[in-house]
Amino acid sequence: MQKYEMLILLKSDLEEEAKEAELKKYAEIVTSMGGSVEATDKWGVKKLAYPIAFKADAFYALMTFVADGAAVKELDRVAGISSNVLRRMITKTEEK
Repeated sequence: MQKYEMLILLKSDLEEEAKEAELKKYAEIVTSMGGSVEATDKWGVKKLAYPIAFKADAFYALMTFVADGAAVKELDRVAGISSNVLRRMITKTEEK
């Protein structure tokens, strides 16, 4: 098992419940595949450097989790087909 971080940019015009449901969906994917979520930091709405899908701002969230490669592929797949996600990036973090 490896430690990862997933930075996810959601549409800023979503209701608070929809944002929570979207983040909970990704946490459930990790836990259902044998991993564990360490933290989910909600950074809030921030202005984008350039427009994405005609949006000037997005809701940023950072999820830190421990999982294997299959869970990472599933997270990337599900986030890629979600209409509420503008961008996502999953990176492996270094163990210190």
